[in-house]
Amino acid sequence: MFRTEKGKRQGPAVALLAAASLMLALSGCGVDPISPGDARGKASTSDDKAGAAGAVDCAKAKCIALTFDAGPGKDTPHLLDVLKEKRVPATFFLLGRKHVDRYPEVVKRIADEGHEVGNHTWTHRILTDLEADEVREELSRTQNAIEKITGKRPTLMRPPQGRTDDTVSEVSRDLGLAQVLWSVTAKDYSTTDSELIRKRVLDAADGDGIILLHDIYDGTVPAVPGIIDELKRRGFTFVTVPQLLAPGKAEPGAVYRP
Repeated sequence: MFRTEKGKRQGPAVALLAAASLMLALSGCGVDPISPGDARGKASTSDDKAGAAGAVDCAKAKCIALTFDAGPGKDTPHLLDVLKEKRVPATFFLLGRKHVDRYPEVVKRIADEGHEVGNHTWTHRILTDLEADEVREELSRTQNAIEKITGKRPTLMRPPQGRTDDTVSEVSRDLGLAQVLWSVTAKDYSTTDSELIRKRVLDAADGDGIILLHDIYDGTVPAVPGIIDELKRRGFTFVTVPQLLAPGKAEPGAVYRP
């Protein structure tokens, strides 16, 4: 397990710098990530409604999911304009304190425009540092805040830094939340260079991929149009995370990672 000084808080900027330790965080914790392909394969072939299939069959198409963490922020409305113009669905893992509670109209717009709304905790505390009741508080507060705005409780969550363990999985299961990690990160918390962010994403993008970006950093949103245009040129189809797994369905407590 990954326990440090109980109750220790880490700010988003500091915590995100450790994202590269994702593989270490998953090792030895009893966590067995499920790939999108495995999720689709486990679905009953006779149950076409098992997941949110939409109009895309990701078993045949070269799908990729664009996801944004730790918003909404001041640039999110512009990002939504870009996604609408380019007809690209995305998945937003929203942070509660100073984000969901500060931009409720943006949260509602994200949901109203057909994007998937997920949970990224209330204060971005590292969940593997916490006791079960603290994990529950971090996730429940954001669940409740999002439901109050959108009328729907999220079914997906992304743990800060991608750090999870058996306790986090058990609490997530109780709250009806599947855990979603990623395969591509631009480390956009460490640079304002939009061209570098674009290059990092394009260099790592692959079929069944999940791209991690943050709509709260200055260099990120300007990089998105170029990312979308080039990946479309390469034959990728953009989907939400539930669409990537369909006809499979994200199971509460499980961890999904390409």
